[in-house]
Amino acid sequence: MALQVRNLTPKQLSFRLALGVAFLCGLVGTGVWLLNSPFSFLFTFLLFVGSLLSSYFIFLWGIKHFIDRKIRLIYKTIHNLKVGLKKDNQQLDMSQDIFGKIREEVIEWDKHNRKEIERLTDQEKYRREFLGNVSHELKTPIFSIQGYILTLLEGGLEDKKINRDFLLKAEKSINRMIEMVDDLDEIAKLESNRMQLNFQRFDLSELCKEVIESTEYKAKKKKIKVRLANNTKPTFVKADPSRISQVITNLVMNSINYGKENGETRIKFYDMDENILVEVSDNGRGISEEHLPRLFERFYRVDKGRSRADGGSGLGLAIVKHIIEAHKQTINVRSVLGEGSVFSFTLKKA
Repeated sequence: MALQVRNLTPKQLSFRLALGVAFLCGLVGTGVWLLNSPFSFLFTFLLFVGSLLSSYFIFLWGIKHFIDRKIRLIYKTIHNLKVGLKKDNQQLDMSQDIFGKIREEVIEWDKHNRKEIERLTDQEKYRREFLGNVSHELKTPIFSIQGYILTLLEGGLEDKKINRDFLLKAEKSINRMIEMVDDLDEIAKLESNRMQLNFQRFDLSELCKEVIESTEYKAKKKKIKVRLANNTKPTFVKADPSRISQVITNLVMNSINYGKENGETRIKFYDMDENILVEVSDNGRGISEEHLPRLFERFYRVDKGRSRADGGSGLGLAIVKHIIEAHKQTINVRSVLGEGSVFSFTLKKA
């Protein structure tokens, strides 16, 4: 019986209660009719209908009012809990349309959860893609090492020249694996804020000259000229010199790897009041617009075959982005296919 009442709507419950009251009134009318009153039938009918309608609306109003009070109490309790968790002093206006307010919050909740579901779906997709890339990138050097060892075991052991050549190739593949693992470890530290930055005041011009010297051999092999465009005066910034050297080296090496033969890579500074804007530009092959939004993702390559041949781990630009963001600065890229690319980032002026 209790379950049946619980499943009734307010209108159904009100009608049943009103029907009961009308029945009782009908019994009274029947008693009058039994007294042989001339108006007994009409009186009984009107009494029944009147009591039915009036009871129905009274009960309906009472039940709705009771439910409304209970809902307001529940909503106020939930609101107070939410405010308490947020440590906010926002007051609840209970005079407003409570059902309208609940509807608004349900819609807002739905929007928030849809965004959260989309975010988690994107994260899961990214995680699967990332694990697939790691697996693929590690398999390549492992299979190469396995091939060199099998070749040696199948007869190359007697020839010292072949031994040395294959062992050097195996060492190169092992170094590539070590580089990839180190890069992954570095990204993990940067993302979890475990990387400690050593902020110092230093001359950015001198640091760039050191980078140019360290990349000179690779640039000469590609017949690419790397130069500092404006080196007439010292440019002091406050940052971690070791990490900024890593950023500029990665950008210059990326420019060399994707540059044209007899091309040029330029490093240039711009004074931006409180910051220094650093640009690393080239007149190489450029990057199509469709690739630009994903360029700083881990393992993302515009030209996968070329990058693998050059020994890149596919993590260089991701590390660059994380280092710059760890300095609370920004990095951008613009490029025109066939004309070249420009990577730019800011540093705090010292």
